Amino acid sequence: MSCKSTKVAPSVDFDHSCSDSVEYLTLNFGPFETVHRWRRLPPCDEFVGARRSKHTVVAYRDAIYVFGGDNGKNMLNDLLRFDVKDCSWCRAFTTGTPPAPRYHHSAVVYGSSMFVFGGYTGDIYSNSNLKNKNDLFEYKFATGQWTEWKVEGSLPVARSAHGATVYSDKLWIFAGYDGNARLNDMWTINLQDREHACWEEIEQSGEIPPSCCNFPVAVCRDKMFVFSGQSGAKITNNLFQFEFKGHMWTRIPTEHLLRGSPPPPQRRYGHTMVAFDRQLYVFGGAADNTLPNELHCYDVDSQSWEVIHPSMDSEMPSGRLFHAAAVIQDAMYIFGGTVDNNVRSGEMYRFQFSCYPKCTLHEDYGKLWENRQFCDVEFILGEREERVLGHIAIVTARCQWLRKKILQAWDRQRQTKQDSCEESDEGAAGGPRDIPASNRPMLEVSIREAEAQPFEVLMQFLYTDKIQYPRRGHVQDVLLIMDVYKLALSFQLSRLEQLCVQYIEASVDLQNVLSVCENANKLQLDQLKEHCLNFVVKESHFNQVIMTKEFERLSTPLIVEIVRRKQQPPLRLYSDQPVDIGTSLVQDMKAYLEGGGLEFCDIVLLLDGQPRPAHKAILAARSSYFEAMFRSFMPVDGQVNISIGEMVPSKQAFESMLRYIYYGDVNMPPEDSLYLFAAPYYYGFSNNRLQAYCKQNLEMNVTVENVLQILEAADKTQALDMKKHCLHIIVHQFIKVSKLPNLRSLSQLLLLDIIESLATHISDKQCAEMGSDI
Repeated sequence: MSCKSTKVAPSVDFDHSCSDSVEYLTLNFGPFETVHRWRRLPPCDEFVGARRSKHTVVAYRDAIYVFGGDNGKNMLNDLLRFDVKDCSWCRAFTTGTPPAPRYHHSAVVYGSSMFVFGGYTGDIYSNSNLKNKNDLFEYKFATGQWTEWKVEGSLPVARSAHGATVYSDKLWIFAGYDGNARLNDMWTINLQDREHACWEEIEQSGEIPPSCCNFPVAVCRDKMFVFSGQSGAKITNNLFQFEFKGHMWTRIPTEHLLRGSPPPPQRRYGHTMVAFDRQLYVFGGAADNTLPNELHCYDVDSQSWEVIHPSMDSEMPSGRLFHAAAVIQDAMYIFGGTVDNNVRSGEMYRFQFSCYPKCTLHEDYGKLWENRQFCDVEFILGEREERVLGHIAIVTARCQWLRKKILQAWDRQRQTKQDSCEESDEGAAGGPRDIPASNRPMLEVSIREAEAQPFEVLMQFLYTDKIQYPRRGHVQDVLLIMDVYKLALSFQLSRLEQLCVQYIEASVDLQNVLSVCENANKLQLDQLKEHCLNFVVKESHFNQVIMTKEFERLSTPLIVEIVRRKQQPPLRLYSDQPVDIGTSLVQDMKAYLEGGGLEFCDIVLLLDGQPRPAHKAILAARSSYFEAMFRSFMPVDGQVNISIGEMVPSKQAFESMLRYIYYGDVNMPPEDSLYLFAAPYYYGFSNNRLQAYCKQNLEMNVTVENVLQILEAADKTQALDMKKHCLHIIVHQFIKVSKLPNLRSLSQLLLLDIIESLATHISDKQCAEMGSDI
């Protein structure tokens, strides 16, 4: 996700008191910061506080608080404060007895207090009195008071390098190191009532992460996430999520990540992870003896990773570990850490998040599949002739094999109608594509080689670019995906092939490998069969597999293959050919809009009387306005007039809106943004993503070269603050603007507006000077 020059859009507001007009549209321009920009802020001076690592930072209001850590020689227990508005450092005011100097502790904010738990204390210079702690301290921001909570009853084992967070008025502690071994237990304590607080150990279930330390935790969407960390020989780059309500752990699968798509960050420890909106951001740490400084982002909704490309004007932090990070508003702050050559850092960096609403393209098409509204094709499947409904537009955009089937069915339907007409002496009739959309019969397409269940999984992929993975490792579920894989091969869907292969290979285990191998052999899925054979003959697997009952029931040819494979493994052939991962939903819908779907259009959009063919199902999936129209009163002639309130957009702006509807594109000339700013509201898009991008586009891209076009668009759309903004630029750059050829084509009223603005803002002397220049 590269946003090298985009800006963070401030709030987007418009008046809902007028439902069919954009007269009240306002943009509320304000200060903005470059998206994905790293900025180096003033470092902490030594006279305020030492450079450090293994410390904690928390955010409270407009300040970052730094506690503890070590400076390379001594453990620390000072509390520093960084004001993010003034970019100034100071020592925070404190009273009472603070926690003993420590590092690898945890710190969280609850209410108006910071809570510090555990950590490693002692004298690292003399290597004496070193021990882990399980004490709990509270620091009140308002008074600066430190107090220790004395808790009765069971206590967590003393630990350091653990994870901690706050959820539902409780402090949650997970894993860490107790001085002898790594842990993976979990404890919680209620922070509401100090007098009656007690520690409670949580009984965890599910795929519990291995015992680990030096990892971060973050809370997003009511779940706690843990990524990588030090876990001995088992160190992995797995991401785990914890459900607070059911105390259930789940390993986040990576089987859906196609080869060629961004993988998860490599395994590491001493890194940071923070949550913002629907994303988790991972930075730094030690990764296999390197200190990477890429910023990785995990989208909780799409379950996908990506590397964030910094803006061109970024001041990047170097790689580091044992730093700390916190979020204030829409920015992440990173302080300190250990950099190259074991040097402690006193640097503070700020990273600007992007605040745009998520793209709902895949979700919107997914809902269309689930609801089965406006279906115009019925697939008749297998020997039992089971029926599955679908939408011609989506299917023909995504799958060439099914596209041919649909065209063949259309030809048969046309021929049948012609024969019927000839028998009744009514003359020849046109094909279904010549029939008004409202009168078209449901098209029936027979596919003998497909059964309903795997075909429905395939259809889900066509609409969403992903499949809903069944229970991992269950034999019947794996066999289902093998049937889907067989269909993907037949229908030439490379992307779905890769998804199925990755899921199946990741799901093969000692319990199901023989069943999967036998099914692969029966379906002639050679790649999967090879994977299973290699799995069976692995040294750590072979004896366990051949002692099972399933091995006794295996067909003789397969037993022979396994024995021979064990005795003489084949040479591994490595191919440097790139893997074909096929085309994505976005790519296919783009091609469809640009002409690939012309013969399947079933609705005509009229813009100032000019027709633009389109697809009813796609419009309905992406816009509640069209969905309600087609559900309630489908136009008899299949034509719909296009406007945004009382305003008809330009042809160029209308094409920009169609690109957004079909494949989520938000790139457009700035003058289009004015026309489309109110489109999400008027057409009922799922969120205001298009609106936010329109606003950002206008903030960034009003220049001397295009200011007259944007002035015209602002005047037509009654966007008064944008019109004022354009007039301001024209006045201050009038010598350049006056030489633009477009100036002569402006309306008389707009020219009068420019003259009035010049008269208001420019003195008599400046007017005289400009007159001589012109």
